[in-house]
Amino acid sequence: MAEEFTPEKLAEELRKLRIQDLVLSTVTTLGQLTYAKLEAKDLDQSRLAIDAIAALLPTLEGHVDEAVLRDYRQVLANVRLAYADAVSQQEAPAADV
Repeated sequence: MAEEFTPEKLAEELRKLRIQDLVLSTVTTLGQLTYAKLEAKDLDQSRLAIDAIAALLPTLEGHVDEAVLRDYRQVLANVRLAYADAVSQQEAPAADV
């Protein structure tokens, strides 16, 4: 039988949570959502996600290993390139008219 989950146990688990882990998880989720929004051609939401990633990454300096931060900066660079590509593809048909 599963152990009962109480508000006290939830509070204890929250106290154990490291903020940098939550920020990394959020950045990962935003990166994944950016690609989904780009696929859906929702450039406004894509741009918002990219801006959020760019805002969050500097907060991790000194709190996570530099190699991890470098990997996440690469994620940011990749989604920025994908966004730029999506913007140029959206503008291209208008130029053909």
